Amino acid sequence: MATFEEQTECVVEALFSDLLGDDESDCRSLETDSGEPMRLARDPPTQFDPVVVASRLRRMGDQCNMDFERVSSEALVEVLKGKMEKFGAAVDSLSRCWSDQNPELVYERAFLCVSVKLLIHVAKKVPTVVRPSHLIEVINGNSQVRNYIEACGGWENLDN
Repeated sequence: MATFEEQTECVVEALFSDLLGDDESDCRSLETDSGEPMRLARDPPTQFDPVVVASRLRRMGDQCNMDFERVSSEALVEVLKGKMEKFGAAVDSLSRCWSDQNPELVYERAFLCVSVKLLIHVAKKVPTVVRPSHLIEVINGNSQVRNYIEACGGWENLDN
C-alpha cells in the first residue's frame, strides 16, 4: 500500500499526462458516466487507480468558475507572472475566498478545485514554469486537505 504522499504523486503525474495530451477526453473516458470506475458487483472494492482519481480531480477543477485574471490577490499576481513559489499561498487564499462565498462548498474541496484549475490556467499561460511538484507539494503540505481526503477513505474514494 502506497503512502498518501506517494499516491498524491501518482495522481498528479496522471493529471499532468492528461493535461499534456492533445485529447482532453483521454483521461475522462476511463470512468463511466456515473463517475464510478466500471466493475462487476462480485469484484472487490476498487483499488487505487491514479488515472481514475486524476480524472475526478480534473472534473473538480472544471467546477471552479473563477476568472483568475480578475481576482485581486498578491500571491495570484505573482503566480500568473510565473513565480510558482507563491502557488500554495495563492491556492489557499482563493480557496478560502471561494468557500466563504459558497457556504455549501467546504474549504478542502474548494482547495482541490482551485489548485487544479489554477495549475491548468498557469500551464496554458506560462507552460515552462509548471511542474507536477507544485501541485504535489500544496496538497501534501496542507494537513486539512489531507485529512479531508483520508476521511473520504483515501484518494480512491474521493467523490465527485
